[in-house]
Amino acid sequence: MPWRFGAFPEYVPVAERRAKALAQARKLAKRGRKLQPIALDGRKIASSFWGKAWCDNLESYSDFANRLPRGRTYVRNGSVIDLRIAPGRIDALVAGSSLYEVQIRIGKLSKSREKKLTGQCRGQIDSAVSLLRGQVPQSLLDAFADRGSGLFPAPAEIDLFCSCPDAAVMCKHVAAVLYGVGARFDKAPETFFTLRSLSLDDLVAKSVPQRLGKQEIADSALESIFGIELDRRR
Repeated sequence: MPWRFGAFPEYVPVAERRAKALAQARKLAKRGRKLQPIALDGRKIASSFWGKAWCDNLESYSDFANRLPRGRTYVRNGSVIDLRIAPGRIDALVAGSSLYEVQIRIGKLSKSREKKLTGQCRGQIDSAVSLLRGQVPQSLLDAFADRGSGLFPAPAEIDLFCSCPDAAVMCKHVAAVLYGVGARFDKAPETFFTLRSLSLDDLVAKSVPQRLGKQEIADSALESIFGIELDRRR
């Protein structure tokens, strides 16, 4: 980078820096890396239960409060050009002065917390679709979002890394990725369960109400119609 007056680097406009970073990203795409960018429809980062609860959880901790605002700006202007979610892991590329690599690790949910939440879910979830849409009782949503015993990670469970020169634990690039995760949950809520290393199918299978067998349904219908009580001892 050119220097002026022997002391300060010459100012390079944000648009120019971003263009250079995006050019680097295009080179990666040409080499076969299929980018998965975060593109917001408007200024709102998340509107679904899973996306909003993720962002609300981050913002509830003072450890993160000071650094998150700059991340919102970055994610809104499309700087998170690649974001991948795997069990306990987030890998991303963020366009800044250069193209920066962000890695975030999320600690696995403890067995005790998982067991407690599974118990709270029992009989409360009709299907995987209703769970992904957040269409379950409010008491269950509150249990999911509980800071002490819910599904969302605390700062101590989150390990952050960025290749940028900022010495802060959470730089603006990391903050942008964390918000990008909330936006991704809006579009693909199932990735929340991937990140938390939870089997969505297993959770729903253990939680849905037990369905009546065909004969029990027929007997219940007859009792309703004729006002009688059938002897079910067979």
